[in-house]
Amino acid sequence: MRAAQVSKLEGPEAIEVVDIPEPQAFPGGVVIDVHAAGVAFPDVLMTRGLYQLKPEMPYVVGGEVAGVVRSAPEDAHVRAGDRVVALTMLGNALAEVAVVSPRTVFALPDNISLEAGAGLVFNDLTVHFCLRNRGRLAEGESVLVHGAAGGVGTSTLRMAAALGAGRVIAVVSTPEKAEVARASGATDVVLADGWLAAVKELTGGRGVDIVLDPVGGDRFTDSVRSLAAGGRLLVVGFTAGEIPTVKVNRLLLKNVEVVGAAWGEWVGSHPNYLQEQWAEVGPLLAAGKIAPPEPVLYPLDRAADAVASLDNRTATGKVVVTIR
Repeated sequence: MRAAQVSKLEGPEAIEVVDIPEPQAFPGGVVIDVHAAGVAFPDVLMTRGLYQLKPEMPYVVGGEVAGVVRSAPEDAHVRAGDRVVALTMLGNALAEVAVVSPRTVFALPDNISLEAGAGLVFNDLTVHFCLRNRGRLAEGESVLVHGAAGGVGTSTLRMAAALGAGRVIAVVSTPEKAEVARASGATDVVLADGWLAAVKELTGGRGVDIVLDPVGGDRFTDSVRSLAAGGRLLVVGFTAGEIPTVKVNRLLLKNVEVVGAAWGEWVGSHPNYLQEQWAEVGPLLAAGKIAPPEPVLYPLDRAADAVASLDNRTATGKVVVTIR
Protein backbone atom coordinates (compact mmCIF):
# COMPACT_ATOMS: atom_id res chain seq x y z
CA MET A 1 0.00 0.00 0.00
CA ARG A 2 1.03 3.65 -0.39
CA ALA A 3 1.78 5.57 2.78
CA ALA A 4 3.41 8.81 3.97
CA GLN A 5 6.36 7.71 6.08
CA VAL A 6 9.02 9.32 8.26
CA SER A 7 12.37 7.54 8.37
CA LYS A 8 14.55 10.41 9.63
CA LEU A 9 13.68 13.14 12.14
CA GLU A 10 14.33 16.18 9.99
CA GLY A 11 10.93 17.87 10.03
CA PRO A 12 7.96 17.70 7.65
CA GLU A 13 10.25 17.90 4.61
CA ALA A 14 11.50 14.39 5.45
CA ILE A 15 8.05 12.82 4.87
CA GLU A 16 8.15 10.46 1.89
CA VAL A 17 5.37 8.61 0.08
CA VAL A 18 6.47 4.97 -0.15
CA ASP A 19 5.09 1.50 -0.83
CA ILE A 20 4.97 -0.65 2.29
CA PRO A 21 3.11 -3.84 3.28
CA GLU A 22 -0.46 -3.48 4.55
CA PRO A 23 -0.73 -3.67 8.35
CA GLN A 24 -1.66 -7.05 9.75
CA ALA A 25 -5.11 -7.29 11.31
CA PHE A 26 -4.73 -8.03 15.01
CA PRO A 27 -7.33 -10.07 16.93
CA GLY A 28 -10.43 -7.91 17.44
CA GLY A 29 -9.16 -5.17 15.12
CA VAL A 30 -11.24 -3.24 12.58
CA VAL A 31 -9.69 -3.01 9.10
CA ILE A 32 -10.46 0.24 7.26
CA ASP A 33 -9.87 1.18 3.62
CA VAL A 34 -8.78 4.76 4.19
CA HIS A 35 -10.13 7.53 1.96
CA ALA A 36 -8.78 10.56 3.85
CA ALA A 37 -6.64 11.29 6.90
CA GLY A 38 -6.25 14.33 9.10
CA VAL A 39 -3.02 15.92 10.31
CA ALA A 40 -2.48 17.99 13.44
CA PHE A 41 0.28 19.96 15.15
CA PRO A 42 1.63 16.94 17.07
CA ASP A 43 2.48 15.47 13.66
CA VAL A 44 4.87 18.41 13.13
CA LEU A 45 6.58 17.80 16.46
CA MET A 46 6.83 14.07 15.83
CA THR A 47 8.72 14.62 12.56
CA ARG A 48 11.47 16.22 14.67
CA GLY A 49 11.29 13.83 17.61
CA LEU A 50 9.98 16.64 19.85
CA TYR A 51 6.60 15.18 20.85
CA GLN A 52 6.29 13.65 24.32
CA LEU A 53 5.39 10.28 22.80
CA LYS A 54 7.63 8.89 20.09
CA PRO A 55 6.62 6.14 17.64
CA GLU A 56 9.16 3.55 16.59
CA MET A 57 10.99 4.53 13.40
CA PRO A 58 10.14 4.46 10.56
CA TYR A 59 6.53 5.40 11.14
CA VAL A 60 3.48 6.39 9.09
CA VAL A 61 2.26 9.96 9.72
CA GLY A 62 -1.10 10.95 11.23
CA GLY A 63 -3.56 9.89 13.89
CA GLU A 64 -7.07 10.05 12.39
CA VAL A 65 -8.76 8.54 9.35
CA ALA A 66 -12.05 8.35 7.49
CA GLY A 67 -12.95 5.45 5.25
CA VAL A 68 -14.97 2.29 4.73
CA VAL A 69 -14.78 -0.78 6.94
CA ARG A 70 -13.27 -3.75 5.13
CA SER A 71 -13.74 -6.19 8.02
CA ALA A 72 -14.69 -6.10 11.69
CA PRO A 73 -15.21 -8.60 14.51
CA GLU A 74 -18.72 -10.03 14.83
CA ASP A 75 -19.25 -8.31 18.18
CA ALA A 76 -18.06 -4.87 16.98
CA HIS A 77 -20.47 -1.92 16.68
CA VAL A 78 -19.47 -1.45 13.01
CA ARG A 79 -19.47 -3.88 10.11
CA ALA A 80 -18.05 -4.27 6.62
CA GLY A 81 -19.22 -1.48 4.30
CA ASP A 82 -19.86 1.10 7.04
CA ARG A 83 -18.57 4.64 6.57
CA VAL A 84 -16.50 5.43 9.64
CA VAL A 85 -14.01 7.76 11.22
CA ALA A 86 -11.34 6.43 13.54
CA LEU A 87 -8.34 7.34 15.64
CA THR A 88 -5.10 5.53 14.96
CA MET A 89 -3.59 7.71 17.70
CA LEU A 90 0.20 8.00 17.10
CA GLY A 91 0.88 7.31 13.44
CA ASN A 92 -0.51 4.83 10.89
CA ALA A 93 -3.11 7.19 9.38
CA LEU A 94 -1.73 8.52 6.07
CA ALA A 95 -1.89 5.12 4.37
CA GLU A 96 -4.35 3.21 2.20
CA VAL A 97 -5.26 0.76 4.99
CA ALA A 98 -5.50 1.14 8.77
CA VAL A 99 -6.23 -1.36 11.53
CA VAL A 100 -7.69 0.05 14.75
CA SER A 101 -9.33 -0.99 17.98
CA PRO A 102 -13.17 -0.98 17.93
CA ARG A 103 -13.18 1.52 20.79
CA THR A 104 -11.54 4.15 18.53
CA VAL A 105 -13.95 3.70 15.59
CA PHE A 106 -17.12 5.78 15.14
CA ALA A 107 -19.94 5.59 12.60
CA LEU A 108 -19.86 8.68 10.36
CA PRO A 109 -23.23 10.42 9.95
CA ASP A 110 -24.60 10.29 6.40
CA ASN A 111 -24.62 14.09 6.09
CA ILE A 112 -20.82 14.36 6.45
CA SER A 113 -18.35 13.55 3.68
CA LEU A 114 -15.37 11.30 4.25
CA GLU A 115 -13.02 14.25 3.66
CA ALA A 116 -14.77 16.34 6.31
CA GLY A 117 -14.96 13.32 8.61
CA ALA A 118 -11.19 12.90 8.50
CA GLY A 119 -10.92 16.43 9.86
CA LEU A 120 -13.21 16.26 12.84
CA VAL A 121 -12.30 13.45 15.23
CA PHE A 122 -9.00 14.60 16.72
CA ASN A 123 -9.89 18.26 17.08
CA ASP A 124 -13.60 17.93 17.89
CA LEU A 125 -13.07 15.38 20.63
CA THR A 126 -10.21 17.46 22.01
CA VAL A 127 -12.47 20.53 22.16
CA HIS A 128 -15.35 18.53 23.62
CA PHE A 129 -13.04 17.29 26.40
CA CYS A 130 -11.77 20.82 27.01
CA LEU A 131 -15.16 22.50 27.26
CA ARG A 132 -17.19 19.73 28.86
CA ASN A 133 -14.72 18.00 31.14
CA ARG A 134 -11.96 20.45 32.02
CA GLY A 135 -13.70 23.77 31.39
CA ARG A 136 -17.07 22.80 32.89
CA LEU A 137 -18.83 25.03 30.36
CA ALA A 138 -22.19 26.22 31.69
CA GLU A 139 -25.11 27.35 29.57
CA GLY A 140 -24.64 30.90 28.30
CA GLU A 141 -21.00 31.31 29.30
CA SER A 142 -18.47 33.04 27.06
CA VAL A 143 -15.55 31.25 25.40
CA LEU A 144 -12.44 32.82 23.88
CA VAL A 145 -10.08 30.81 21.69
CA HIS A 146 -6.58 31.69 20.54
CA GLY A 147 -5.30 30.54 17.17
CA ALA A 148 -8.92 30.63 16.10
CA ALA A 149 -8.25 30.02 12.39
CA GLY A 150 -6.33 26.80 13.06
CA GLY A 151 -7.63 23.27 13.48
CA VAL A 152 -8.42 23.37 17.22
CA GLY A 153 -9.55 26.99 16.90
CA THR A 154 -12.09 26.41 14.12
CA SER A 155 -13.29 23.28 15.91
CA THR A 156 -13.97 25.40 19.01
CA LEU A 157 -15.88 27.95 16.94
CA ARG A 158 -17.96 25.21 15.28
CA MET A 159 -18.76 23.39 18.53
CA ALA A 160 -18.95 25.87 21.40
CA ALA A 161 -22.51 27.12 20.84
CA ALA A 162 -23.83 23.56 20.46
CA LEU A 163 -22.24 22.72 23.82
CA GLY A 164 -23.88 25.71 25.53
CA ALA A 165 -21.70 28.78 25.00
CA GLY A 166 -23.52 32.08 24.67
CA ARG A 167 -20.65 33.99 23.08
CA VAL A 168 -17.56 32.78 21.24
CA ILE A 169 -14.67 35.20 20.71
CA ALA A 170 -11.94 34.40 18.19
CA VAL A 171 -8.39 35.76 18.42
CA VAL A 172 -6.56 35.72 15.07
CA SER A 173 -3.35 37.17 13.65
CA THR A 174 -4.56 38.59 10.31
CA PRO A 175 -7.72 39.99 8.68
CA GLU A 176 -7.71 36.99 6.31
CA LYS A 177 -7.84 34.61 9.26
CA ALA A 178 -10.60 36.74 10.75
CA GLU A 179 -12.79 35.80 7.78
CA VAL A 180 -12.06 32.11 8.42
CA ALA A 181 -13.07 32.56 12.06
CA ARG A 182 -16.34 34.29 11.20
CA ALA A 183 -17.21 31.59 8.68
CA SER A 184 -16.56 28.96 11.37
CA GLY A 185 -19.04 30.48 13.80
CA ALA A 186 -17.32 33.18 15.87
CA THR A 187 -19.70 35.74 17.34
CA ASP A 188 -16.82 38.23 17.73
CA VAL A 189 -13.34 38.39 16.19
CA VAL A 190 -10.36 40.40 17.46
CA LEU A 191 -6.82 40.68 16.12
CA ALA A 192 -3.94 39.36 18.22
CA ASP A 193 -2.34 42.82 18.32
CA GLY A 194 -4.14 44.51 21.20
CA TRP A 195 -6.53 41.60 21.76
CA LEU A 196 -6.81 41.99 25.55
CA ALA A 197 -8.06 45.59 25.40
CA ALA A 198 -10.49 44.62 22.64
CA VAL A 199 -11.90 41.76 24.70
CA LYS A 200 -12.28 43.94 27.77
CA GLU A 201 -14.23 46.43 25.66
CA LEU A 202 -16.42 43.70 24.14
CA THR A 203 -17.30 42.33 27.57
CA GLY A 204 -17.78 45.69 29.30
CA GLY A 205 -14.72 45.03 31.46
CA ARG A 206 -16.06 41.75 32.83
CA GLY A 207 -13.81 39.37 30.90
CA VAL A 208 -14.60 35.88 29.61
CA ASP A 209 -15.54 32.69 31.40
CA ILE A 210 -13.28 30.31 29.48
CA VAL A 211 -10.11 30.81 27.45
CA LEU A 212 -9.05 27.85 25.31
CA ASP A 213 -5.37 28.27 24.48
CA PRO A 214 -3.52 25.98 22.05
CA VAL A 215 -0.88 28.68 21.44
CA GLY A 216 0.86 29.49 24.74
CA GLY A 217 3.83 31.82 24.50
CA ASP A 218 3.59 35.51 25.37
CA ARG A 219 -0.23 35.60 25.31
CA PHE A 220 -0.51 33.49 28.43
CA THR A 221 -0.35 36.18 31.12
CA ASP A 222 -2.88 38.34 29.27
CA SER A 223 -5.12 35.28 28.96
CA VAL A 224 -5.19 35.07 32.76
CA ARG A 225 -5.96 38.79 32.89
CA SER A 226 -8.82 38.34 30.40
CA LEU A 227 -10.77 35.98 32.67
CA ALA A 228 -13.91 36.99 34.51
CA ALA A 229 -14.22 36.12 38.19
CA GLY A 230 -14.29 32.34 38.47
CA GLY A 231 -12.97 31.94 34.90
CA ARG A 232 -10.95 29.01 33.57
CA LEU A 233 -7.91 29.11 31.28
CA LEU A 234 -7.54 25.78 29.48
CA VAL A 235 -3.97 24.90 28.52
CA VAL A 236 -4.17 22.79 25.34
CA GLY A 237 -0.77 23.21 23.70
CA PHE A 238 2.14 25.45 22.79
CA THR A 239 2.18 26.06 19.05
CA ALA A 240 4.06 29.31 19.71
CA GLY A 241 6.95 27.16 20.94
CA GLU A 242 7.46 28.80 24.34
CA ILE A 243 6.03 27.10 27.44
CA PRO A 244 4.79 29.93 29.70
CA THR A 245 4.68 30.13 33.48
CA VAL A 246 2.02 31.62 35.75
CA LYS A 247 2.36 33.70 38.92
CA VAL A 248 -0.19 32.05 41.19
CA ASN A 249 -1.04 35.29 42.98
CA ARG A 250 -2.90 36.24 39.79
CA LEU A 251 -5.18 33.24 40.35
CA LEU A 252 -6.10 34.48 43.82
CA LEU A 253 -7.12 37.95 42.69
CA LYS A 254 -10.29 36.84 40.86
CA ASN A 255 -10.60 33.20 41.90
CA VAL A 256 -9.57 32.01 38.45
CA GLU A 257 -8.08 28.69 37.37
CA VAL A 258 -5.39 27.50 34.97
CA VAL A 259 -6.39 23.99 33.93
CA GLY A 260 -4.42 21.41 31.99
CA ALA A 261 -6.46 19.84 29.17
CA ALA A 262 -4.52 16.88 27.76
CA TRP A 263 -7.20 14.87 25.97
CA GLY A 264 -4.85 12.12 24.79
CA GLU A 265 -3.59 11.45 28.29
CA TRP A 266 -7.16 11.28 29.60
CA VAL A 267 -8.20 8.85 26.88
CA GLY A 268 -5.24 6.63 27.73
CA SER A 269 -6.43 6.18 31.31
CA HIS A 270 -10.20 6.17 30.62
CA PRO A 271 -10.74 3.52 27.91
CA ASN A 272 -14.49 4.07 27.55
CA TYR A 273 -14.27 7.84 27.31
CA LEU A 274 -14.03 8.10 23.50
CA GLN A 275 -17.32 6.29 22.99
CA GLU A 276 -18.92 8.43 25.72
CA GLN A 277 -17.78 11.54 23.84
CA TRP A 278 -19.09 10.30 20.49
CA ALA A 279 -22.45 9.50 22.10
CA GLU A 280 -22.90 13.28 22.48
CA VAL A 281 -20.90 14.66 19.55
CA GLY A 282 -22.15 12.20 16.89
CA PRO A 283 -25.86 13.06 17.24
CA LEU A 284 -25.07 16.80 17.24
CA LEU A 285 -23.18 16.36 13.96
CA ALA A 286 -25.96 14.22 12.48
CA ALA A 287 -28.57 16.82 13.43
CA GLY A 288 -26.57 19.68 11.93
CA LYS A 289 -26.16 21.40 15.30
CA ILE A 290 -22.40 21.13 14.84
CA ALA A 291 -21.38 21.99 11.29
CA PRO A 292 -18.78 19.69 9.72
CA PRO A 293 -15.37 21.19 9.06
CA GLU A 294 -14.41 22.46 5.64
CA PRO A 295 -10.86 21.13 5.51
CA VAL A 296 -7.98 22.21 3.33
CA LEU A 297 -7.27 19.17 1.14
CA TYR A 298 -3.91 17.87 -0.05
CA PRO A 299 -3.31 14.73 -2.13
CA LEU A 300 -1.18 11.98 -0.61
CA ASP A 301 1.74 12.90 -2.88
CA ARG A 302 1.83 16.27 -1.09
CA ALA A 303 1.67 14.92 2.46
CA ALA A 304 4.91 16.72 3.35
CA ASP A 305 3.38 20.04 2.24
CA ALA A 306 0.26 19.34 4.29
CA VAL A 307 2.23 18.88 7.52
CA ALA A 308 4.57 21.77 6.66
CA SER A 309 1.57 24.11 6.38
CA LEU A 310 0.99 23.58 10.11
CA ASP A 311 4.66 24.18 10.83
CA ASN A 312 4.88 27.46 8.91
CA ARG A 313 1.47 28.73 10.08
CA THR A 314 0.00 29.05 6.59
CA ALA A 315 -2.78 26.55 7.32
CA THR A 316 -6.27 27.84 7.99
CA GLY A 317 -8.78 25.41 9.41
CA LYS A 318 -8.21 21.67 9.45
CA VAL A 319 -5.72 20.05 7.08
CA VAL A 320 -6.69 16.72 5.50
CA VAL A 321 -4.81 14.44 3.12
CA THR A 322 -6.87 12.55 0.56
CA ILE A 323 -5.75 8.94 0.13
CA ARG A 324 -8.16 7.53 -2.49
